[in-house]
Amino acid sequence: MASLNRALLVATACPRWRPAQRLGLQALAGAAGPKAEKNVPYQRTLKEEAQGPGAASRGPSQPLPSTASVVVIGGGSVGCQTLYHLAKLGVAGAVLLERERLTSGTTWHTAGLLWQLRPSDVEVELLAHTRRVVSRDLEEETGMHTGWIQNGGLFIASSRQRLDEYKRLMSLGKAYGVESHVLSPAETKVLYPLMKVDDLYGTLYVPQDGTMDPAGTCSTLARAAVARGARVIENCTVTGIRVRTDDFGVRRVAAVETEHGSIQTPCVVNCAGVWAGAVGRMAGVKVPLVAMHHAYVVTERIEGIQNMPNVRDHDASVYLRLQGDALSVGGYEANPIFWEEVSDKFTFGLFDLDWDVFTQHIEGAINRVPVLETTGIKSTVCGPESFTPDHKPLMGEAPELRGFFLGCGFNSAGMMLGGGCGQELAHWVMHGRPEKDMYSYDIRRFHPSLTAHQRWVRERSHESYAKNYAVVFPHDEPLAGRNMRRSLLHEELLGQGCVFQERHGWERPGWFSPQGPAPVLEYDYYGAYRKRPHRDYAYARLLADEYTFSFPPQHHVIQKECLACRGAAAVFDMSYFGKFYLLGPDARRAADWLFSANVSRPPGSTVYTCMLNHRGGTESDLTVSRLAPGTQACPVAPAFEGDGYYLAVGGGIAQHNWCHITTVLQDQRFRCQLVDCSEDLGLISIQGPASRAILQEVLDADLSDAAFSFSTHQLVQAAGHLVRAMRLSFVGELGWELHVPRASCLPVYRAVMAAGAQHGLVNAGYRAIDSLSIEKGYRHWHAELRPDDSPLEAGLAFTCKLKSAEPFLGREALEKQRAEGLRRRLVCLTVEDLSFQNCDSEISAVPIVEKCRYTVTTDDPTQ
Repeated sequence: MASLNRALLVATACPRWRPAQRLGLQALAGAAGPKAEKNVPYQRTLKEEAQGPGAASRGPSQPLPSTASVVVIGGGSVGCQTLYHLAKLGVAGAVLLERERLTSGTTWHTAGLLWQLRPSDVEVELLAHTRRVVSRDLEEETGMHTGWIQNGGLFIASSRQRLDEYKRLMSLGKAYGVESHVLSPAETKVLYPLMKVDDLYGTLYVPQDGTMDPAGTCSTLARAAVARGARVIENCTVTGIRVRTDDFGVRRVAAVETEHGSIQTPCVVNCAGVWAGAVGRMAGVKVPLVAMHHAYVVTERIEGIQNMPNVRDHDASVYLRLQGDALSVGGYEANPIFWEEVSDKFTFGLFDLDWDVFTQHIEGAINRVPVLETTGIKSTVCGPESFTPDHKPLMGEAPELRGFFLGCGFNSAGMMLGGGCGQELAHWVMHGRPEKDMYSYDIRRFHPSLTAHQRWVRERSHESYAKNYAVVFPHDEPLAGRNMRRSLLHEELLGQGCVFQERHGWERPGWFSPQGPAPVLEYDYYGAYRKRPHRDYAYARLLADEYTFSFPPQHHVIQKECLACRGAAAVFDMSYFGKFYLLGPDARRAADWLFSANVSRPPGSTVYTCMLNHRGGTESDLTVSRLAPGTQACPVAPAFEGDGYYLAVGGGIAQHNWCHITTVLQDQRFRCQLVDCSEDLGLISIQGPASRAILQEVLDADLSDAAFSFSTHQLVQAAGHLVRAMRLSFVGELGWELHVPRASCLPVYRAVMAAGAQHGLVNAGYRAIDSLSIEKGYRHWHAELRPDDSPLEAGLAFTCKLKSAEPFLGREALEKQRAEGLRRRLVCLTVEDLSFQNCDSEISAVPIVEKCRYTVTTDDPTQ
């Protein structure tokens, strides 16, 4: 049997970057049976009954019901977990449809690893729930063992920065009860004698990590769900999604069509994995994921490896999974192979392994566990996996179709996240929102212009895959899928040294470099696929300087932007903000219900407010401006009768806000219209003590306190252009926002800069905004403020009209919370001593970051 070293020698002797179309497809369901070297190394699988030439011709495993409350499509890990949690919620008549057998798509060949620590507190909780379900709950409910093995997990730090990252993970884990220890190289050697440790800075050991058996887990989930009244129907291919349009013009799910009949249902959950895109197209829903080959190899027996923990060597981009007395070796490469044409006939199948692509994992594995150099390879496993543009799952209700939910795109972590995400998805389906903050997974995080753009999806998915094991630095930015949405000031600001950030397709100013222009170039795939990598790439060079947990080299530049705003004035291009008009006969009723503050004030007023969900959680913070009716339509003043409102919300969450408002309008059947004018208007903000003096030279309006008070807006002329000026501040200084038609952005900006030259006006970006707003204790949604925080907990009670009798969405939950007393609060802390001299050796002495979130709960509401 070939050894890993032999495979490495063969691969290095062959031409690199072999085209994907030369790879053969080895299906394991053929009449001749699977090849021995292709067997997935689990003691039992669910593919046995699916083998043979007659498998595809069999009918469904049981008759189809005529109706169902929920239909889950896909019998992999996430589909089974979702069905199980729907059944636990008491949902009657939930049905799972699987086109072949359970786990036949991707789940059956997954490595089944579970690592409990992630950089996100929400993900830590999701992983903890999966572990509880697999290691305890299912066995207690069914008496069946799921195949859970707790052998621990070991993260390898080959650099000081990587060890700093792991110390942060350990701190987060302690807050959520996840036992973990930072080990020295010598301690690591004692724990894992076969490991090479002389090149390590340390490791992070999590004793309660482990592995799951995919077949055992899914079969047990199915049994537990069926025992609670759910149905699992195999050998039933979905052929279509029937859609109806209601009396208000809203598209809704009506039925699921199969080869063996239809099931009427108001709700579908798309858990089809790699095939989720095809299911989405049946319903007219865009599912932004791509299919790639993902591989690992299984070694022959290794003496002394028994009972060792699983290993994740991020710097080598490789993992080592204990497989009895052997190891599974896999990872994430820079040149993954795309599965260009996803076959709907592919069940219990694998691809031939491309050794050229897999070579880098062998190198990393041999370096970490040298005995692998002479260890034979027992089997190779290369199957399809689905990957997304930000390496986060796709969940929640699709904005295009009510009742159509996504639970797909899990980036090879479906087994790991399936339990937590299945629980949240079940709550989402039944109660309209998940219990936890799932915004990072919500499909509504993507603008439709991105989900429909194949190049963007492909580029971003590739980069996310290739950088999956990279250190998560606070200010990293993607190089793929850039320049999708740009303001009219983009080129002007680029010429002045603007270093842009990307937020959901928008290029927004991050900070301004004195070194000159640093344009974002076309994605070069990091030199993979025979792409020529960019040389002397200024933007990538500046970005590399950000790869630190300390203060980056440009910290003093951003500091100057902040000080200029505090001492004189700064101008910010905020054109990427979402800008909506709420108009129509029921606009006032809708505004009163949607917004926690009283926004039905006289025209000319602007109100900072929140939008809540039914649990009182904060779905958004934004400004709402009451408009005066008019008949002369223009971008800054639409024509309408009755009531009208202008909404401005952070651009990174604009699509989330749009979908939330639209859903509420549909559910409440308000007769009004939400108009997206984000692309038609720019937003230029001038903040600082000198802002009044500067703008007085540009605007034809009196800017005194008496004539233009805080939280008001006026239509004015700016350098001869009609704009809507708002007196607002997001940094705690005197300031105005100018909402400007696209065609007028550049001349208005130039007029402002010319007037500000003698007053010390400077360009500034969002890095300065973050620092300035934190300094004042202002909240940013989904940084300090999340959907699982109420305004009362976040110190935003002033945005809620609780003293009035006016009903609004989330009011009942707030009143209940206020009556019971708060058990947690969002607070701002200042640290005076940054010396760290007396810190315990286990505590990271990394300089403090700009933002961090810690949740402290108490049983005593008076504390």
